[in-house]
Amino acid sequence: MGAAGSRLEKALGDQFPEGERYFGLENFGNTCYCNSVLQALYFCVPFREQLLEYYSMNKYPREAEENLLTCLAELFSQISLQKKKTGVIAPKRFVQTLKKRNELFRGYMHQDAHEFLNFLLNDLVDTLEKESHPAKSSPETSSPVRLANGQNNGQANGVKHEPLVTWVHKNFQGILTNETRCLRCETVTARDETFLDLSLDIEQNSSITSCLKNFSSMETLNAEDKFFCDKCCSLQEAQKRMKIKKTPHILVIHLKRFKYMDQLKRHKKLCYRVVFPLELKLCGIVEDADSEYSLFAVVVHVGSGPSHGHYVSLVKSHNHWLYFDDENVEIIDESAVQSFFGSAQEYSSNTDHGYILFYERLSANTYI
Repeated sequence: MGAAGSRLEKALGDQFPEGERYFGLENFGNTCYCNSVLQALYFCVPFREQLLEYYSMNKYPREAEENLLTCLAELFSQISLQKKKTGVIAPKRFVQTLKKRNELFRGYMHQDAHEFLNFLLNDLVDTLEKESHPAKSSPETSSPVRLANGQNNGQANGVKHEPLVTWVHKNFQGILTNETRCLRCETVTARDETFLDLSLDIEQNSSITSCLKNFSSMETLNAEDKFFCDKCCSLQEAQKRMKIKKTPHILVIHLKRFKYMDQLKRHKKLCYRVVFPLELKLCGIVEDADSEYSLFAVVVHVGSGPSHGHYVSLVKSHNHWLYFDDENVEIIDESAVQSFFGSAQEYSSNTDHGYILFYERLSANTYI
């Protein structure tokens, strides 16, 4: 990246952010899915700062067992401490550890960036919980209840435990409420569940706001899908909806661009045009309050199908937008982000589509 790095430094000139580093990541054959997500997470500033703080307090000797948390923290530390402003780093130890932890990522097949992100965040949570276990254990309390995607506060051995909320949760975790109303007795059954990201169905020529409204829309349960009402003690027609009860500090939205088609007997990529605004307002969608978010990263899938292609990422850093393509880093105009919305026509030469969106809540320093 020598020449490219020089061009980037020249393009930013005096505007190059003090103390910031823009480094590409080496690709080990098929690791663009990993590199694109890691760049998005690195420029998630509160997450990066807490990870580096964790690393400074928990530096392990080389002979200690490696895990994804320590490897990620070491990688972020290596980037942040570089003397040069730009360059390339090989995330070799992280990738090696990832392949040890999950056989899904061991081959050379095209991998899914969202599956990787989900696995990584949950693995970080697992490690933090295991590390906190000795400190939290007592005769009255056994292991903490895990809070991750789709998991509820619960009980173990008949004793209710306070869930462990890690700094990963504090950044990414929100709460959904699943409400079901019996149409016979009007009783409402509500169940809370946590999430680290939201996966949204998409439609042609739509927007993130409309996708979120569809996510929270009312669904009628009837015929074979009737709901068993505890009050009526029988199956009844009901109305069901999912609401966002509490928004996370970092809202991660996964657009479901890969859909299984029965007639094709395989997954197909939906190249639909889905507008994702730079500023997102969740008016009327969130239960607790209207929340405003600012887009700071996009993981982009490049290619016409789910089993092949490439991943890149767009990142906003200090009011500049950057394009990360493995080892290469370029500055781009903010207006260029719109070119990744998708295709308005079914058949288009444009195959670069926003896949995972990272939004940070504005004017909110409080965590869940």
